[in-house]
Amino acid sequence: MTQKHEDDLLLLDKQLCFPIYACARKIVAAYHPFLKAIGLTYTQYVTMMVLWEKKAISVRDLGHRLYLDSGTLTPVLKKLEQLGYIERRRSAEDERVVNAILTEDGMALKEQAKNVPKQMGCHLTEAGVILSPDEIETMKAELYKILQGLR
Repeated sequence: MTQKHEDDLLLLDKQLCFPIYACARKIVAAYHPFLKAIGLTYTQYVTMMVLWEKKAISVRDLGHRLYLDSGTLTPVLKKLEQLGYIERRRSAEDERVVNAILTEDGMALKEQAKNVPKQMGCHLTEAGVILSPDEIETMKAELYKILQGLR
């Protein structure tokens, strides 16, 4: 490999990681006003999305599902518990296992959150980002392929 080619590998425009990183930051920032209106951060929101789906899940499985380590997830769960949206309880079968359990208040929050995907979709459309359902599914599949490879 020539020195020029090796140096080209360090150009920002040659990196796959950079547009993914920058896009993720921009998307999370775009969610901010919609989530602020319901009192959640993005990480709290995706955590609640899993709990709205599962109702109860071990903290370990939740971290696995969200690609978050316990050092990141624990403060999120602590805050959601303080807000009354979840409870954390040790499993009766195995006290080493802690479960996150959706509360009635957490379930009620789902009603407020139902508009967030629509609001975000409108925001993207207003910004000129128009993706077909097929394009969205293809993009998600490719990104999940990367996530699975890096697990």
